[in-house]
Amino acid sequence: MPMFWTSMKTRLASAFSFSGDGSVFKRVLLTGFGFLIIFIIFLGFYWSSEPAPFSVQQKTSQRLALIGNDYVVGSTTTVALITVAESLLNKPGGYLSNDISPPGIYLDNIPSWEFGALVQVRDLSRTFRESFSRSQSQSTEDPDLIISEPKFHFSNDSWLFPATESEYAKAIDRLDSYLARISDPANTDAQFYARADNLADWLLAVESRLGSLSQRLSASVRQSRVNTDTSGETVVTQSAQSMPVRSEVSVKTPWLQIDDIFYEARGATWALMHFLQAVEVDFKDVLQDKNAEASLSQIIRELEASQRSIFFPIILNGSGFGIFANHSLAMANYISRANAAIIDLRRLLSQG
Repeated sequence: MPMFWTSMKTRLASAFSFSGDGSVFKRVLLTGFGFLIIFIIFLGFYWSSEPAPFSVQQKTSQRLALIGNDYVVGSTTTVALITVAESLLNKPGGYLSNDISPPGIYLDNIPSWEFGALVQVRDLSRTFRESFSRSQSQSTEDPDLIISEPKFHFSNDSWLFPATESEYAKAIDRLDSYLARISDPANTDAQFYARADNLADWLLAVESRLGSLSQRLSASVRQSRVNTDTSGETVVTQSAQSMPVRSEVSVKTPWLQIDDIFYEARGATWALMHFLQAVEVDFKDVLQDKNAEASLSQIIRELEASQRSIFFPIILNGSGFGIFANHSLAMANYISRANAAIIDLRRLLSQG
């Protein structure tokens, strides 16, 4: 046995020896491999940076100038949707959720961010197709939005045949076409209806998304919650559901998923912040009529606060009242306050 280990040491020393004819090649090979590893690590840090906020009004002016049209109601919201969708594809590193090579394959924070923003894009694109572009429920759907909306619902992690990026790019092209048509004075087929009921329909979906994110963020700390799934339902209704539920449940997000949920919330609030800034422009008359401008401004302010810089390299998961911070609970606080304000805003919009 000692002779075996002596022989192995000799072979390993010979393999990694820099003496002899192959020493230069080995040295260059190992040095190049080391530089490649360092490059991939630094590239991963660069790709992990989140897109910066943008001015929806400035982007609208630039986009309309390219097609030679003037502002019309709906232009800002359409441009905000287009720009957020383009940000998913054009940010540092491009779209990462379907990467199969380093450093994208091992990055998980930005793909989670992408998914959060993508969900908001999907919800708004559905509202465009079903509400914003139609005068009533029996109206014909817009031909561009018929195509763009399902394209955004394509699988978010398809690498090839087809690639996710190509499907989302086609959806953006259709939104560009829709923007050109609604802002063309000679085209009366494409419309954007900035009505209170249309806005309330979209806010209902937003309210549901934010409520879910708030609950998932709060679960970073183990909690015993009263099960409210059947709250308000009769005994007969509860007995008719598929499975019985417990009156109290214990929830705790797995440690490895805490940062993923946090960045998903960051992406969702980043996209939603820009969408609401656009709504503030296009639905200005409706908001003034309902005296709801202050409510919307407060929602935007809460979402802007959720985008503050994180001055720590990892997402901390303190106990809530312990010595360490809990970034998830801080994010849940901003989202819960924004969600409460959205509920109030929807109530204002529903009043005559």
